[in-house]
Amino acid sequence: QVQLVESGGGLVQAGGSLRLSCAASGIIGRLDAMGWYRQAPGKQRELVARIITGGSTNYADPVKGRFTISRDNAQNTVYLQMNSLKPEDTAVYYCNGERTLVGGVRLQYWGQGTQVTVSS
Repeated sequence: QVQLVESGGGLVQAGGSLRLSCAASGIIGRLDAMGWYRQAPGKQRELVARIITGGSTNYADPVKGRFTISRDNAQNTVYLQMNSLKPEDTAVYYCNGERTLVGGVRLQYWGQGTQVTVSS
């Protein structure tokens, strides 16, 4: 059974930093992509950052220049370094893993989420 387990959330003051980690288990081989999404109260879940096996990354505009995503391919682990945090970054952050099968079928895996709260 595939599991993604996040850690590193918490409460921080505006301008502070947090580092999220996510480890995937129960997977044979590497995930094709890993990423972070977030969902604030009353809002839809949105992409924060994503990284593919080759190392290419993409970020949501609100976090560009402040957040950095990285991964350990061998361990199927992904990290999100969050700097200069703002109150609007407050949300539940979800780890995501993707695998594309032969034929183009895309499998998605999700963690249980970790709360990030930024106080003003």
